[in-house]
Amino acid sequence: MKNNCVFCAIADGEIPCFKVYEDDLVLAYLDINPFTEGHTLVIPKAHYTGLLDTPPDVLKEIIVRVQKVAAHLKSALPCDGFNVLQNNGAAAGQTVPHVHFHIVPRYGEGGGISFKSGEGNMDVLKVLAERIRM
Repeated sequence: MKNNCVFCAIADGEIPCFKVYEDDLVLAYLDINPFTEGHTLVIPKAHYTGLLDTPPDVLKEIIVRVQKVAAHLKSALPCDGFNVLQNNGAAAGQTVPHVHFHIVPRYGEGGGISFKSGEGNMDVLKVLAERIRM
């Protein structure tokens, strides 16, 4: 298995998958542990660990494919909406160190993805914005 990466092995055809879309740059296939019916992964065939090491020109092309696959899923399933998720690092829930996008169809449940949030302290937010401003 190249790079000891399961997604590289899937892209190379060493591990079977349920393909939804494929071209020279990306492969889109059904997640075998889906959040919802039609949960699809879009991966580049080349190995990049995460968002920050994927070249910008490659990311542009990947997101065009994510949009194309999402539009197709919305029509073909059909679903009421979808989430697009992209995790970076174990702390963010990335379990396979190969950049990938999840397209998660939604069926009227209206739940979205739940993150714990609270009311922000405006003084703390002001200091933080000054610290991280580009």
